[in-house]
Amino acid sequence: MQLTLGAIVESLGGELVGNPHYLVSGLAPLESATPYQLSFLSNPKYQAQLAASQAACVVVATSMRAAASERGACIVTDQPYLYFARLTQLWQKQRRAHAPQEPAVHASAVIHPTAVVHPSARIGPLCVVEKGARIGADTVLKSRVTVGEDCVLGQRCIVHPGVVIGADGFGFAPHGDGWEKIEQLGAVKIGDDVEIGANTCIDRGALDDTVIEDGVKLDNLIQIGHNVRVGKHTAMAGCVGVAGSATIGARCTIGGGAIVLGHLTMADQVHISAATVVTRSIRKPGHYTGVFPMDDNAAWEKNAASLKQLHSLRERIRALEQATKTSETP
Repeated sequence: MQLTLGAIVESLGGELVGNPHYLVSGLAPLESATPYQLSFLSNPKYQAQLAASQAACVVVATSMRAAASERGACIVTDQPYLYFARLTQLWQKQRRAHAPQEPAVHASAVIHPTAVVHPSARIGPLCVVEKGARIGADTVLKSRVTVGEDCVLGQRCIVHPGVVIGADGFGFAPHGDGWEKIEQLGAVKIGDDVEIGANTCIDRGALDDTVIEDGVKLDNLIQIGHNVRVGKHTAMAGCVGVAGSATIGARCTIGGGAIVLGHLTMADQVHISAATVVTRSIRKPGHYTGVFPMDDNAAWEKNAASLKQLHSLRERIRALEQATKTSETP
């Protein structure tokens, strides 16, 4: 598949410096791009790679226009990373337009007679859509996706292989030496334009529904517990775990491996660093981190031992401060 530089700029905008009739046949990173591929530069610190790149054309910011045009063809735009994202969408759209048409519902998929699947949705191999579930327009379920009973997905969602939506939440009441199951009577409601990574699980609610609002992006291997609510356009990286009944605001980001404990509330625009454990509600926007720094093992053990005695050291300091005040009193 090929596109001219002129066709790309006509579709996506930007200022082209170079031959609009030049054909490119792919997209690639700066360091490996060939004279037939298009690349991008969003961070000025990689300017040395720009000068050495063999790319046919490079998408750059306005501040890099001179350096890029000296090297060769370029597309100048205010937000090169966003432009590149839209370029990948354009490329995928063109690729699919040239691919053989596949059935909307794969022959191996199992769809309950009471489920509602929009005619423009696509259901991949070995998917299961259970009783009363609803799949919105232009939503795509890749292979082996399970959508549980009465769960709803909005429009233009992308659900990657192995995702389970609507398994039972983890609800048990202690009973003697064992546990009594709490039946999970809610469902999962997912808004529009949500993307869910491979092997992520979103549990159904116990009584009310688990809710994932519009525009949320979830990476691979994420666990969303029952009755969680995730606000619009929040993004979570791989292996995040969100315990039951947590409420996460809009436009938040949560780094890989982070944990959000149950029944907590996070405000809008809260940003959690990777591997952080959120143990309390966060009421103000901001960037929060709770990671004990890595060190060589011997030093780490010494610091950890000191940390365990921090409470007693604090009490000793308080006692010394009080004794000092008493001795200074006339």
